[in-house]
Amino acid sequence: MENTSNLNFQHYTVMAHEAVDALQCERGKIYVDATLGGGGHSELILQKIQPDGRLIAFDIDADAIDYASERLKNYKNLTIVKESYSNIKKVLQDLDIKEITGGIVFDLGASYHQLTKQERGFSFMKDAPLDMRFNQDSDFSAYEVINGYSEDDLIRIISEYGEERFTKRIVKNIIDSRKLKNIETTGELAQIITNAVPKTKEKIHPATRTFQAIRIEVNHELQNIKNTLNEVLTLLSVGAIISVISFHSLEDRLVKQCFKYYSAKCRCKPTDPVCHCKPPMLELINKKPITATEEEISVNPPSRSAKLRVAKKISSWEN
Repeated sequence: MENTSNLNFQHYTVMAHEAVDALQCERGKIYVDATLGGGGHSELILQKIQPDGRLIAFDIDADAIDYASERLKNYKNLTIVKESYSNIKKVLQDLDIKEITGGIVFDLGASYHQLTKQERGFSFMKDAPLDMRFNQDSDFSAYEVINGYSEDDLIRIISEYGEERFTKRIVKNIIDSRKLKNIETTGELAQIITNAVPKTKEKIHPATRTFQAIRIEVNHELQNIKNTLNEVLTLLSVGAIISVISFHSLEDRLVKQCFKYYSAKCRCKPTDPVCHCKPPMLELINKKPITATEEEISVNPPSRSAKLRVAKKISSWEN
């Protein structure tokens, strides 16, 4: 586990070598780390592309940027940007970068530091104010979702993003509780959820799926992923590689669907009389997702849910 005493930042880089090796890094090319985190993937990329390759790294978490900036301070040609990866296109334009000539890596989901730092309010294991913001400058937090969303909207996000089978019971308990007083902390919310859910033999905490759903809603995670994947493909040079690690089925499904669409030989509707499809934009490097090794899982158990999908851009669709 990476750690610094001065910044007290902990982050484990999942499938570090697999994700970066997949990029087939070359000197002199431009690469992007869309999710800097603790800088593990960035450091491996930088080691491979010195002295004349360039890396642009994105994160909206000030703690991550502080830690990674210190960790990577001795590397050349690194630009760290405090922006969401959803703004990659604009940031690259501002940096006068027309194309990502080498490749891009995404490590989706919350970091160990975010999930375990008490005051960030991601975890139901530690009582803290309802927060769950990746970007601490944002005004919108889990508090607004839990206390301000309608019953229908809460049902929608917990059912869709959390894939929770007891959604309606949980939402009813939330609505009843907040009528008495606003729900302020993660501990209060976790207890409300636990009281609503019947006991089962599942090993995970009853609040796990609901907390995941709220975090996704607060940070617009799925919409950002979908929009960004489509946009990034237009920024890649032919021959550049995209490497994406996802941590739950909703993320992985978006990546799989995107890669499948752009790698298909035909995207016509069944009713179209003649195929006018452009040639595939992507070539799948791995048709099935790469998963963490047993050795890595033993060191970092959360990596068991990680899936890595990789594709290479083989043609451009620009008119």
